Amino acid sequence: MRRAGIAGLGALAAALVVLGVAGPASAAPAPAPSKPDKPANQLNKHWRFDASSVAVTDVARVIGADRLWNAGITGEGVGVALIDTGVVPVPGLRADHVVNGPDLSLDSQTEDARYLDTFGHGTHLAGIIAGSDGANFTGIAPGATITSVKVGAYDGAVDVSQVIAALDWVVEHRSDNPKRPIRVVNLSYGTDGVQDYQIDPLTHAVENAWRAGIVVVVAAGNGGTAAPKLTNPAYDPYVIAVGASDTNGTVLPHDDSVADFSSRGDADRRADLVAPGRSIVSLRDPGSYVDEANPTARVGDNLFKGSGTSQSAAVVSGAVSLLLQARPNLTPDQVKAALTRSAVKLGGSDPGQGAGELNVALASVTPAKGAKQTWAPSTGTGSLEAARGGSHLALNDDVLSGEADLFGPFDTAAWAKASSAGTAWVDGTWMGRALTGTSWGASSWAGLTWSGLTWSGLTWSGLTWSGLHWSGLTWSGLHWSGLTWSGLHWSGLHWSGLHWSGLHWSDESWN
Repeated sequence: MRRAGIAGLGALAAALVVLGVAGPASAAPAPAPSKPDKPANQLNKHWRFDASSVAVTDVARVIGADRLWNAGITGEGVGVALIDTGVVPVPGLRADHVVNGPDLSLDSQTEDARYLDTFGHGTHLAGIIAGSDGANFTGIAPGATITSVKVGAYDGAVDVSQVIAALDWVVEHRSDNPKRPIRVVNLSYGTDGVQDYQIDPLTHAVENAWRAGIVVVVAAGNGGTAAPKLTNPAYDPYVIAVGASDTNGTVLPHDDSVADFSSRGDADRRADLVAPGRSIVSLRDPGSYVDEANPTARVGDNLFKGSGTSQSAAVVSGAVSLLLQARPNLTPDQVKAALTRSAVKLGGSDPGQGAGELNVALASVTPAKGAKQTWAPSTGTGSLEAARGGSHLALNDDVLSGEADLFGPFDTAAWAKASSAGTAWVDGTWMGRALTGTSWGASSWAGLTWSGLTWSGLTWSGLTWSGLHWSGLTWSGLHWSGLTWSGLHWSGLHWSGLHWSGLHWSDESWN
């Protein structure tokens, strides 16, 4: 597949020159994929040009992914770590292309919820990145492999320390499957912390992944023009910070604009580029938290639509997977350079677009040799509390805050040293924390091998949600409540008696 794909890129490059795909004025409608998305086409008949619903196949046309499909590029052989709320085996996800990493979420203490996406966010993004059932649904990189590292609980509750632990795990296990190594991390997560990136622990964790050869794609946030800066870690200059574009109901970029909810950042840090993120139709997670709370977002029985820079980041993660199959020797810095140099400038002067809108077909033939970022690195020795920003996990009236994680005092200097050395995880423990057994994760991960954590043989109908009560799960017998996934417009929600305004998981809305 790879050789055929590379050979096909020569013809693709020639076609791009002939078609003049250099900007909005000369862009032409892309040919349909060789294997059309049948249900999406049925939906297209009714709503493809309705700005409130956008099929992933149309997103593929907007960003040029369909041209790479036609050249034999599907993301095959590229692993994408999805650090999110888990993934469930719904129609549209291939069992042999989804692998479970550890479940680091609070749900891990409930056997029926372990690994599974009880919230609904991760499954939606997995579909955008690598969905494929051979006939009915196609993501941006249908050949890529998803490694699901669950950190968000049934209501989205998560602490920044769990995300940091997940990043460390990905770095240390990136090459466990040499045929499908993890080369991309999708992190549709961010806090409103404003600590200097040069000392922040979360930015240090993403930079360690970047230096390990993993392209880190981060949602810019959904604060619109009101946000003072991009979310953490999107404001780290090394990663690919992704804003959202609005296709305005067409598959041509000439009328695209920066979505109103997309964070504009500040003069120090803008999004690197934008990708479609309004009302993206992807896979539904039946019975999940967001599915039950937002029934109007359902599209038929199997699909669901959501808006936000989360979706945009997933689009870019899929595009990076295509690019890395086509050009496997690219470094993360070169990937970022190819994407930003080839982005299509949108009309107007909105600084929130960064370099412009993603065009992965152009990126596949854009020179990036010698590209190297030289920003000052993060030491990671700053405050864990400052990395959290304004939202916290809460246990009844006790708020998790200060320089502590779920297990007690946390020394960022000691962690930063271990993380940089790739030794934060040792024998299933992270910084001495037993993330297995009864303290975190039960037996959800210990003793299981990487290759044994696939979904082969599992079907959606064979899984149950028994024992899951949406009014609250227990964690080692303790009740937790919380919502840290941003922009779900559930006004009036309170978290253990405290109202939190901080936005963490980057979804603007489910509509």
